[in-house]
Amino acid sequence: MSGVYIRILTPDGLKPADYTATSLADAGQYEPNDGIYTVTNTYNTFQTLKFDAHLDRMEDSARRANIPLMLERARLKAALRGMIADAGMGDVRFRITVSRAQPENFIITLEPYTPPAKTLVENGARVMTVPNSARQEASAKTTDWMHQRKAISAAMPEGVYDAILLDADGYLLEGLGANFYAIHAGELHTAADGVLPGIAQQIVFEIAPAIVPLKKQPVHQADIPALQEAFITSSSRGIIPVVEIDGHMLGDGKPGPLTTQLRAAYRAWVDDHLQDL
Repeated sequence: MSGVYIRILTPDGLKPADYTATSLADAGQYEPNDGIYTVTNTYNTFQTLKFDAHLDRMEDSARRANIPLMLERARLKAALRGMIADAGMGDVRFRITVSRAQPENFIITLEPYTPPAKTLVENGARVMTVPNSARQEASAKTTDWMHQRKAISAAMPEGVYDAILLDADGYLLEGLGANFYAIHAGELHTAADGVLPGIAQQIVFEIAPAIVPLKKQPVHQADIPALQEAFITSSSRGIIPVVEIDGHMLGDGKPGPLTTQLRAAYRAWVDDHLQDL
């Protein structure tokens, strides 16, 4: 099967959605703007990475958004396994969404998983910053942001991979759907407050101290010309090197040695911690 596969897990079982879409991003336009969600991917068809951490965060987001979520994990996992088998896509990227109006229903959307392009990993990404764009309730993964960020994404110049949100004081917080990190003065910096706690970020926090000192504080916009390296992380992409911010080339314009070490350690951690769905 190509395209996307969408079902709604209701108290009475899986039901077809009343819309079709060409991709996970396209399907988002039909989803509620007052709900919560999570996105990740599978490995070896039926294996996941830290899926319970994703569900923990969904429950936390629901509490923050005052949504009475009733999450039966075993039932949700069984439905997801069945959908993956029926779709026949192999590895999938999937989103689980719950609306405020119907917190008993889980919208499950699958698309074929495509890993980050080899050229992106080898050459690194260009990003831009967006002044005074910090999210109001960044600790919750809510669908309103999924819809709002489309405007920022649409305004990005060609060749820019992501936009980094700045707070009112000019500190670099997070990407549109990723955590942001910078290596400055020999330390790995990343925002711990005012951002969504990432699942991939949990892994970085575990592996980084053996490679580079970790400081859970963001860098400032004024620090950009002095940054040695930078990268972003998300569950579906892992570590993506950043080589340019707002036109400032970092280092020699290639993924730096510490980022490369972190990527290798991250991949090894993933290989050791995959779990059957």
